[in-house]
Amino acid sequence: MHDLVKSQNEFFNSGVTRDITFRKKQLRKLKSLLKAHEKELCTAIHSDFRKSEFITLATEFSLIYTDIGLALKNLDTWAERKSIPTNLVNFPARSYVLAEPLGVSLIIGPWNYPYLLSLAPTVAAIAAGCTVILKPSELTRSTSAAIARLINDNFDPGFLKVVEGGVPETQELLKNKFDKIFFTGSPRVGKIIYQAAAEHLTPVTLELGGKCPAFVTADCNLKMVVKRLIWAKFINSGQTCNSPDYVMVEEKIRERFLKQCVEEIEKRAYSVENENYSQIINQTHLERLEALIDPAKVYYGGKVDKDARTVEPTILVDVRFNDKVMEEEIFGPLLPVIPYTDLDAAIEQVRSLPKPLACYVFSNNSEERKKVMQEISFGCGAENEAVMQITNRRLPFGGVGLSGIGKYNGEAGFREFSNYKSILRKTTHFELSLKYHPLTKMKLWWIRTFFKF
Repeated sequence: MHDLVKSQNEFFNSGVTRDITFRKKQLRKLKSLLKAHEKELCTAIHSDFRKSEFITLATEFSLIYTDIGLALKNLDTWAERKSIPTNLVNFPARSYVLAEPLGVSLIIGPWNYPYLLSLAPTVAAIAAGCTVILKPSELTRSTSAAIARLINDNFDPGFLKVVEGGVPETQELLKNKFDKIFFTGSPRVGKIIYQAAAEHLTPVTLELGGKCPAFVTADCNLKMVVKRLIWAKFINSGQTCNSPDYVMVEEKIRERFLKQCVEEIEKRAYSVENENYSQIINQTHLERLEALIDPAKVYYGGKVDKDARTVEPTILVDVRFNDKVMEEEIFGPLLPVIPYTDLDAAIEQVRSLPKPLACYVFSNNSEERKKVMQEISFGCGAENEAVMQITNRRLPFGGVGLSGIGKYNGEAGFREFSNYKSILRKTTHFELSLKYHPLTKMKLWWIRTFFKF
């Protein structure tokens, strides 16, 4: 691990990655390789937890290709020198900000969207001019091996290298000094990553998730709301970091909402065989989800198939904020429905929990939407939609508080892997004498005038 980090430092210090043309060439190469090996990569992820080719292409590769396209189109603009107004006390001079790559980066990917959430930050790092050591999740072994083969067989390890393995390999990597660490996963592991990075004062981006609420008010298009909400919740069997974790529904439409949810679930016929559902990633997570299901509160679903490693779409009612299912991010196909009569009180209940990655509100009342969006702190969100904000790759994506630190996608990703140098350039032909002896009352008057104090 030490030798690998050393070789990447040497590659970065050679200055090769500072060349915009080099970065674009590597991005085009990555896209070309992904396109050529789509079938192989889809087969790998299906063997890990039976995610279908359609879902993989639609929810992972489409966004990676979009990221690469955005970078290729806008990289020159993102990297160009930005002029900044100069204050009078520095007259005559010019000010500007110059982006430079941070250096050697470590990207630690998750298992739920193992291509998108590993390669999207990799695209951002390459666009910014960093070298990358990518550590995929060990829980998706076939996917990890496929990524490793694709990248390690085609890229200089000094520039881009995949390191496979589990906790021991990650711990060994974290003993080294990086210029940037990017981690996607749970808050528990995120804290460990953050502590390791602190030893070297390494800047860190943490994408951590959380309990994302969805508000459904009486003044909504209920049929459309349920259609969008059910899709957002059960895509990838709920194993999506920004999917609705629970729903706050206005009491007067509670029964109608529940019945519509059941109708929508049955209409979509969620199953692995129908290729619109996935297995739970492993037995440990399956047992964790099973423990969250209170049989007395199951309105629909609730069946667990340990042999098939699946949990059917489940709706829970009569849920309270102190129930076990509300103590942690569900990250599975369980949807607690909590009624409310007063929107302000419902917002206060949500605010009593750690700040979520995402928040959603479904309402045709603009004041209600505005209230939810403004009064709850979250990383990203949507009005009358859920999850789909991530498909706009120009929107920065990331959490706040326990749901994450930093944002990426588009230019935000470029910025996350860049250092912005602030530079003042002065002429040597002229100089104001304000800062030099003798320090007179007149000079102080001018300083007060310039700085307005």
